[in-house]
Amino acid sequence: MPRKILRLPVVLDRTGLSRSTAYQRVTEGKFPKPVSLGARAVGWIEAEVEEWIACQIEVSRELYGQRVGVNRSSSR
Repeated sequence: MPRKILRLPVVLDRTGLSRSTAYQRVTEGKFPKPVSLGARAVGWIEAEVEEWIACQIEVSRELYGQRVGVNRSSSR
C-alpha cells in the first residue's frame, strides 16, 4: 500500500485540532510525529493520522458509554 504524506493544513482539517494543539500533542507523545520533507517543511504520514483519529473515536465512544451508564444507574 502506498504511503501518503499530509501537510499541516490537511492534518488540521482532518483532526479538528489547532496548529498549537497539534504540536503540543506531538511534544507530549499524544499525536504522531511529523517527518521532515526538507529544511523547512514537515508532513504527517496519512495512515498514522487516520489511526490516531480512529483511536480518538474509540476512546470517545467508550467514555460516552460509561457516562450514559453512570447517568442511567444514578437516576434509578
